[in-house]
Amino acid sequence: MICGKILKFWRSKKLPLIHVRHSSIFLDSKLHESKKGFEFNDYVTPLENEIILTKNVNSAFIGTNLKSIIDEQNISKVVIIGMTTNHCISSTVRMSSNYGYETYLVSDSTACFNTVGMNGKIIDCDDIYKISIANLNSEFAQIISSEDLFRNIN
Repeated sequence: MICGKILKFWRSKKLPLIHVRHSSIFLDSKLHESKKGFEFNDYVTPLENEIILTKNVNSAFIGTNLKSIIDEQNISKVVIIGMTTNHCISSTVRMSSNYGYETYLVSDSTACFNTVGMNGKIIDCDDIYKISIANLNSEFAQIISSEDLFRNIN
């Protein structure tokens, strides 16, 4: 829901916008193009004139022309929202920073899922989220809330 509010806000400011979706190469994945999970959530459905990139690895920069789109538009600041914090978001944030973009991650626009650890025990999604955000904070991105974003974009 927060992503939808951010998207609506971004559109109202007429800021550059790029949608990225994951297309798993694995037929049994919820994100395979044949499954419902491949489709955009109703809150963030792209408009007809908006750029849509499709990736099949974690980073939105690999296998897409994201970097060239950003560079052609002379964009120096990148704001990232979406799923999941410890996979696609982390990989994309790290590459964005490594490419030299001033990178922002909107903390309340992303989340994690419970994960099975090496010992077979479940690691709580909240713990994964907190650690993932902490790993990205300052070194790879400025972590901001959606309220910070709304206050600071004119």
